[in-house]
Amino acid sequence: MSFRRLLLSVFAAALALTSAALAKPVKKGAVEVELVSEVTSIQPGRPFTVALRMNHDEHWHSYWIAPGTGYPTALSWTLPAGFTAGPIQWPTPHTVRDASGKITGNGYENEVFLPVEIFPPADLAPGSSVTLKAAAEWLMCKSVCMPGEAELELTLPVKADAPATDARWSKNFADTRLSLPVAVPGWPASITRADKQLTLRITPDAAHATLPAGLRFFAEDGYIDYALPQTVRAENGQWVLDLPVAETAEPSTARLTGVLASGNRGWRIDVAFGAAASGSGSQLSTLSSFAGRRPGQTPGGLPAATVQPPAAAAGLLGTLLLAFVGGLILNLMPCVFPVLGIKILGFVNQSGNDKKKVALHGLTFAAGVLISFWALAGVLLALRSGGAQLGWGFQLQSPQFVFGMAVFLLIFALNMSGLFEVGLSATGVGGSLQMKDGFAGSFFTGALATLVATPCSAPFLAPALGAALALPALQSILVFTAIAAGLALPYLLLSIFPQAIKFLPRPGAWMETFKQAMSFPLYATVGWLLWVLAGQTKDDDNALLLISFGFVLVAMAAWAYGRFAQAHGKPGKQLFGRVFAAALLMGGLYVGWPKAAQTAPTDGSYQVTWEKWSPEAIAAAQKDGKIVYVDFTARWCATCQTNKGVVFHNDGVLAALAKNRVVLLRGDWTNRDPKITAELARWNRSAVPFNLIYSPGRPDPIILPELLTPSIVSEALAKAGAK
Repeated sequence: MSFRRLLLSVFAAALALTSAALAKPVKKGAVEVELVSEVTSIQPGRPFTVALRMNHDEHWHSYWIAPGTGYPTALSWTLPAGFTAGPIQWPTPHTVRDASGKITGNGYENEVFLPVEIFPPADLAPGSSVTLKAAAEWLMCKSVCMPGEAELELTLPVKADAPATDARWSKNFADTRLSLPVAVPGWPASITRADKQLTLRITPDAAHATLPAGLRFFAEDGYIDYALPQTVRAENGQWVLDLPVAETAEPSTARLTGVLASGNRGWRIDVAFGAAASGSGSQLSTLSSFAGRRPGQTPGGLPAATVQPPAAAAGLLGTLLLAFVGGLILNLMPCVFPVLGIKILGFVNQSGNDKKKVALHGLTFAAGVLISFWALAGVLLALRSGGAQLGWGFQLQSPQFVFGMAVFLLIFALNMSGLFEVGLSATGVGGSLQMKDGFAGSFFTGALATLVATPCSAPFLAPALGAALALPALQSILVFTAIAAGLALPYLLLSIFPQAIKFLPRPGAWMETFKQAMSFPLYATVGWLLWVLAGQTKDDDNALLLISFGFVLVAMAAWAYGRFAQAHGKPGKQLFGRVFAAALLMGGLYVGWPKAAQTAPTDGSYQVTWEKWSPEAIAAAQKDGKIVYVDFTARWCATCQTNKGVVFHNDGVLAALAKNRVVLLRGDWTNRDPKITAELARWNRSAVPFNLIYSPGRPDPIILPELLTPSIVSEALAKAGAK
């Protein structure tokens, strides 16, 4: 090779590297996108991986291949001759929500990489460079939704030697590989359908008896309702999911396909309806070849640390051992530890008291734990015998119970923070930390420990609970007894062997500091319960706000009790404080108590009928002297659906529309429509929802805000001439 040709080759390679290095990401709306490559160069005939990098602004999201309300991200490639591109390889999705917390679909937030495998021809000339071009389209949503698009390109040099990994993106590609659904051949899966519910049963291998946390199924074809809760439980060595069938599900569907997800791990599901045996079409399979796993993971993608032996294989004794160890570890869970920390302080404070009395308190505490677990087991077994399908913590499926538990723990935490004081013998917990003769306090402390333990599932406990819920009644009660024994054991030992108390710190001022510090895990538990309530009341837009106001009133009641009703005040002041605190507490319970969501009127007095929007339709209606309501919307716009539910199910709005024979026009922007895009741009808008009301004979409409209420719409209709 001549020096001139060598110089030109070096210059071309440097130019290609510089072009790739200087390629800048494109920011459109709330999402920044760019094409990135896993390697710094390519080789003739050797496939390589690139990805669409999407970086979302805070609280914004885009959508998976089966989006829910939105539409998925897409890439249209323009490649050099001989090149081909594979499909997007979709990472495991999660549920995405709008600004109000309502589930709007399945997708991604923050930064996500969507990989694509590129196949170059074998006759590429080393020393040259190639440019890959792609048109990206996506939907980005928060409280409003906007489509985005960008023309992207990536230039890479062609070399003969082995490719080098691009250090800028190597970790991102590695993490993305770990988040892709993995192959798990040989796990039998079956599905059955009853009315509007589908039950998916998966039998994992022996290494995966533990039910993964946060398990959720994402259907690729929209067969499962993306917004409704899914019930997940362990039963007879299986993972069992009760899935709500979508109203729009295709009746002729013969297979269930999608991704079973736990965090960023995923398993591909492809099961024929009615299939019950392992084999092709009736087992878990892979989503794509671009699927790896973390170091230390099993082939199924579960972290090795969570792999437990199956309870069924270990027999009843093995299950009881797991239950006992799980109950023991429950003491360290954030739900339980603050409550039991107070019990430890009680033992410290009693270190100089009568040993028999200390032992009796410990035994009474253990009795509270045991009896509470037996009561819970009895309720579970009674409901199970009646045909109910229940799991551990089933009472948390009731928003009223969750709210009541959150209020109780909030008051408990405020007490531990020092906002007010109560006697230990009355509640089993509190400020004075004096045990005295309060055996009722010890008993109810044990009962409280059981109550707050139900949201927690310590290691070893999940398989034992799964077995307990499927075993015969007597064996099930034995499992619950083993859990209770593990939970109560440390405190029982301290009471039976009081000489061990000498190894605990001496009583002192540190106890009050420790007690106050223990309030913060309880506040965290209240926050978690509030998150649970958010999911349970998602169909009522105001429910979570009222629950939060209820918590504020409860906290104010605790403050009023501590400020005015404590023993150090005058009798009149104490009476006022107690009455005031009780009134605030009742008010908080009334305001925050979860209520049934309001339903739309069913009297059929007015049928809301929408016609297709066009400028000509507006002009024709105005010419006839009609008021015109225009709704620019899209199926993927969650705020649009919320507005419809709030406004067009309101009796007052429906009456005004019927009385004035308002013409309703809808501009559906679910798919791209240049006319609607141009109309939005005419009003300096680039997103939906967008609502207008035209008066007869007036060219300029009344522009409504993005978030609507019945009063806003009624006032605008009146302004437009409605009677």
